[in-house]
Amino acid sequence: MELIKVGEKTYYIKNPTNIGIYKVDSENVYLIDTGNDKEAGKKILKIVNEQGWKVKGIISTHSNADHIGGNKVIQERTNCEILALGIEKCITEFPILEPSFLYGGYPFKDLQNKFLLAKESKVIDIQNNLPEGLEYFTVRGHFFDMIAIKTSDNVYFLGDSLFSEETIQKYHLFFIYDVKEYLNTLEQLKNLQGALYIPSHCEATTDITKLIELNKNKIEEICNKILDYCKNEVTFEQILKYIFDEYNLGMNTNQYVLIGSTIKSYLSYLCDDNKIKYEFKENKMLWQTI
Repeated sequence: MELIKVGEKTYYIKNPTNIGIYKVDSENVYLIDTGNDKEAGKKILKIVNEQGWKVKGIISTHSNADHIGGNKVIQERTNCEILALGIEKCITEFPILEPSFLYGGYPFKDLQNKFLLAKESKVIDIQNNLPEGLEYFTVRGHFFDMIAIKTSDNVYFLGDSLFSEETIQKYHLFFIYDVKEYLNTLEQLKNLQGALYIPSHCEATTDITKLIELNKNKIEEICNKILDYCKNEVTFEQILKYIFDEYNLGMNTNQYVLIGSTIKSYLSYLCDDNKIKYEFKENKMLWQTI
C-alpha cells in the first residue's frame, strides 16, 4: 500500500481497492472505503498512525465486501463512525445479504468467503452527517445505492462506477446490478469537471473520457452477444455457459454468482427494453430475441 497526496486535504492509498483519505482538521481523517478484509484494515490503520492522524470516520461508497472488509477492525480500534447510503447501509450492517442476494437463496458455505461476505459493522446514514469539505452523489448501476465522493480539492472518488481497461480486456464482464442505471451513470460522469478522478479499481486519472467509452462499448457488446445467441429459445444456464465460453472465462463459485447475477441483469434490461422476451415451456423459462 502506498500513500499518495493529491490535494491540500486529499490523499489516497494505492491498493487493489483504492482507499481515499480526507483530512477534516490537523489530526482527524475520514477514510473512503477500507479494502477487502481485516488485514487491509490493519495496513490502512498503520499508514494513518504513521502520519499521526486519527480515523474519525469511514465513508463506504457501497457495500461490496472488497470495499467494507476493513470496516470492523478499524471501527473496533478507533470507535469511528461509518457512513453509508440507503440499501448500502443495510448490507454493511447485515453483510449476509450480499451473498444471499447474489445466489438468490441461502448461500452455501463456499459462498460465505471474504470476497462476498464482509464482517458486520455499525453504520449511520450519510445524509446530513457528511463532514464539511466533502460531497456525495449517487452513481447507481453497479450496486444499489452506490455513491461517489467529491472533496474540497476537486478530487472525485468514483467507487465502482468505472472499470479499468485491463479489467475489461481480461474479464470482459464486470458486476452490474442495474444495466440501465449503470449507463445513466456513465452519462452523468461525462459532465464532471474534476481535477483528478480515482475509480476504486483503476489508476488515478485527470481524464475519464476513454474509460467511460470503454465501459459503455463493452456493455453494448455483451447486449449484442446475448441478443444474437437468443435468436433461438434458450435457458438462462445456456446463456451463462455461452458467455463464459465466448470470453474464455473459467467458472467457479464466486464467478457463477457474480457473472450469473450480472447476466440476469442484462436479461432484465433487454426484456424491459422490448428486445427480448421469455415464456415457460415444459417447466423451463426460455428467453428469445424479439
